[in-house]
Amino acid sequence: MASPAVQAPRSAPSKTESYVDNKRKDDIRRANIVAARAVADAVRTSLGPKGMDKMISTASGEVIITNDGATILNKMEVLQPAAKMLVELSKSQDIVAGDGTTTVVVIAGALLKQCLSLLNSGIHPTVISDSLHKVSLKAVDVLTAMAVPVELSDRDSLIKSASTSLNSKVVSQYSTLLAPLAVDAVLSVVDPAKPDLVDLRDVKIVKKLGGTVDDTELVKGLVFDKKASHSAGGPTRVENAKIAVIQFQISPPKTDIEQSIVVSDYTQMDRILKEERNYILSMIKKIKATGCNVLLIQKSILRDAVTDLSLHYLAKAKILVIKDVERDEIEFITKTLNCLPISNIEHFRAEKLGYADLVEEVSLGDGKIVKITGIKDMGRTTTVLVRGSNQLVIDEAERSLHDALCVVRCLVNKKFLIAGGGAPEIELSRQLGAWAKVLQGMESYCVRSFAEALEVIPYTLAENAGLNPITIVTELRNRHAQGEINAGINVRKGQITNILEENVVQPLLVSTSAISLATECVRMILKIDDIVMVSHLSLFKKERDCLWRLQSFLLRKPPQRGKRVCAYYEKKKYL
Repeated sequence: MASPAVQAPRSAPSKTESYVDNKRKDDIRRANIVAARAVADAVRTSLGPKGMDKMISTASGEVIITNDGATILNKMEVLQPAAKMLVELSKSQDIVAGDGTTTVVVIAGALLKQCLSLLNSGIHPTVISDSLHKVSLKAVDVLTAMAVPVELSDRDSLIKSASTSLNSKVVSQYSTLLAPLAVDAVLSVVDPAKPDLVDLRDVKIVKKLGGTVDDTELVKGLVFDKKASHSAGGPTRVENAKIAVIQFQISPPKTDIEQSIVVSDYTQMDRILKEERNYILSMIKKIKATGCNVLLIQKSILRDAVTDLSLHYLAKAKILVIKDVERDEIEFITKTLNCLPISNIEHFRAEKLGYADLVEEVSLGDGKIVKITGIKDMGRTTTVLVRGSNQLVIDEAERSLHDALCVVRCLVNKKFLIAGGGAPEIELSRQLGAWAKVLQGMESYCVRSFAEALEVIPYTLAENAGLNPITIVTELRNRHAQGEINAGINVRKGQITNILEENVVQPLLVSTSAISLATECVRMILKIDDIVMVSHLSLFKKERDCLWRLQSFLLRKPPQRGKRVCAYYEKKKYL
């Protein structure tokens, strides 16, 4: 009889070795990097003084012409989640520094390109992310060592920095006017008690169509882009003005709820009109008794702030009226006039008024504005009146002026200047490349790749200026290797010069925040290995479950209440 075949014993499955399919994770990571790089490439041509402008057409028909990175990205309809992170990155740079919004996105795109190359070489994302963090810290130290200290009393250095910011804008030809204006505006609102803090909400920009950008001026006082209400023949110019900011209405009161009052008798109608006149007249007498001769009336949504009758009595009392002042302007106005807003006629007192030498209505172009100058005990605020031949130019001038104000604010916060023209990026690339040779293993390989990525700024500057980027960047490397750390690209002359002597400077905070924010964003994108989509159906199910729990809870309460609530939800078809 044949012996049964002996079966070979099965090897037990190993607990330490298992196959994990990482292809989906790699695909998601690559898709995120490609989408984010597409956003960076969209704004790359706008970098530098010779960069191209973008024309943005919105769904409402509005047209915007700009080369400001934050504005371009903010108006773009970006759907991919990782690409949206670069839009947020640009917003973050705008908040922190106000300038360099295109630079930070271009650097992030170059870093992502190197990350993709490193991932293809088989390096783990965590190793790349940690190396990127070390590069960021080292880069900030190198930039700080390159920086030149500046004092706020050195007005020329501040103007040079603001001019560099304006040179890359559409209105660059007006930089000699706007740069000193931005410096004077910021320095006038710096509080000696807090010398390192500047609130740009204390600088109000008023836009008025007509004239050219050359007509833009800094006003030590207030400007209202509206005319005085003189339909009843009221004054348009008041000297030695006593100004009140009121938040109540000088008009007949209305009922609290919407209802109609039917008046069938003429005597009753006359009585109502007489009471309205007496009501308004008594209010104006109280206002006139304090010596007030200028009224700033907040816009009302409940009823008319002033009526024709009240304007008639105010004109008789020789009181200049400016109505429809926006609610969000009240704080700035009261801070400037050093007065208090008055919310009730019973609280109208002389000590709550502001004082100014002159309030007058001025004709500008087709329209009129109201200027308040010579304010006594004026708060630390200022107003910039921006002029322009069309709305596109005015809007771009406002954006450019905002960037210049932010640059000066950066210098108030961190009093260091650094060369522009791609000089800091090439010096960073050189020093990080030398540092990579000291490091060992994968870290050295990653640092060398990131050092190469920083050359994208001088490369793009040369490319946008119509120069040969390879020749320019090679020569720039050679000059920096010889110790010329301030050698940069002079796009006007089309050659490499000492960029500090050419007065092309920028705040240290702009460069350091661009490097830090770009690396932080790239690290975040690298850490993502999956995208989870949440459908509306699952949200509906969660809401329905919550309502079922609510129903079960209410049924334990008194019957009538529970029935009413459940009937309501049944009617809504939730239950």
